Amino acid sequence: MKTRGFEPHAAGAVFLLGATLAAAAITSQRHPGGLAQPLESIPYQVSGFTGRDNRSLTEDVLRQLQATSYLSRTYEKAGWSADLFVSFYAEQRAGESMHSPKHCLPGGGWEIWDYDTLTVPVGERSIPINKYSISRESTRRLVLYWYQSKERIFASEYLGKFLLARDALLRNSTAASMVRIIVPDRPGAVEEARAFASELIPQLERCFGSAP
Repeated sequence: MKTRGFEPHAAGAVFLLGATLAAAAITSQRHPGGLAQPLESIPYQVSGFTGRDNRSLTEDVLRQLQATSYLSRTYEKAGWSADLFVSFYAEQRAGESMHSPKHCLPGGGWEIWDYDTLTVPVGERSIPINKYSISRESTRRLVLYWYQSKERIFASEYLGKFLLARDALLRNSTAASMVRIIVPDRPGAVEEARAFASELIPQLERCFGSAP
C-alpha cells in the first residue's frame, strides 16, 4: 500500500490554523493601533466632489459595527453623488473580521447582480479593489470597496483573515479599516468612482501615518 503524501493545500490550512491560534493566544498582549490623523480630517473636496456629513449612526448600528471610529459623508458634484463610508478598527480579534459590504448589502435589501475587481491608479501604483453592481427595485448602484491599513491595501476578505493572523504575530497590531464608495450605476460611473478612490486612498494613508 502506498502512503499518501502531505498535500500542499492541507499544509496551508494547518499553517493558517496554527497562525490563528497563536494570534488568539497573544490577543491580550496587543496594543490597539491608533490613527495618526482622525478620519474627520479627510477633505470635504475630493476629485471635484464637495462633501457633507451624514447623520450619525444609531446606537443599534454602532453596537453591530463595533468600530473604533467611522466616517460617513455624501459627496456631490454636478449630476453625481458619492456615498463614502469608512469604518476603522484599532484592534481586531482572531477569528473575527470587519463587516463586509458583501454581507451587509443583501441585509439592506440590495441584490448583488455582478461583481468584479478593478485597479485604481495612485501615483505610480495600481491598486486592486472590489467592484459590485447592486440593485433594489428600480434603483441601481455601483459599489467600490477595499480594506486598508498602515502597511497595505487589499480587496479579498480571505486574504484579510490570513493577514490578520500574521500581523497579530509579527507586528503585534491588527488595526485596519474598511472603505466603501457608492455611486449611481449609469454611464461614467466607473470612471467617476475610480477617480474619487484615487484621491481618497492617499488621504487614508495620511490618516494611518503611511503616506509617502
